[in-house]
Amino acid sequence: MEKEFLKTIKENQAYIHKVCYMYCNSKEERKDLFQEITLQLWKGFDKFEGKSKISTWIYRIALNTAISFLRKDSTQPKFSAEHNGLKVLNENEEYENFERDEQVKILYKAINQLSTIEKTIMFLYLEDYKINDIAEIAGITANNVSVKMIRIKEKLKNLVKVA
Repeated sequence: MEKEFLKTIKENQAYIHKVCYMYCNSKEERKDLFQEITLQLWKGFDKFEGKSKISTWIYRIALNTAISFLRKDSTQPKFSAEHNGLKVLNENEEYENFERDEQVKILYKAINQLSTIEKTIMFLYLEDYKINDIAEIAGITANNVSVKMIRIKEKLKNLVKVA
């Protein structure tokens, strides 16, 4: 099971990195969040039933973990990079690729100013998820997603103009 999990993480780690980049400002926070998401995925991996795509499941866990992670008291000790002998993959290269692209930095800076649900919707939209899939992952109706997307796009246009 460990090999299958590591393969799944390796195949989907770019999605996890994007969630980390969107919800955390510093490299250290992103590393900590990546570790926490990976830990939560490991804890639930044997319970994944395959009723949805693995990427949908990973997004849902990653987004919920990111939201919970940000709510935690920053004085709490962080977990280790190793849990029960399971080492997490190195994500430095992925972050450096993001940071090199100035347009991406401007967009993510604007997205970072959105509310949690708006960030979630925009993140999934940028990953080319369909409205119904976004609704399922975010836990809201497809109509609500559509309305929010219109508002989010307008909000981002204004935020990018300011930047």
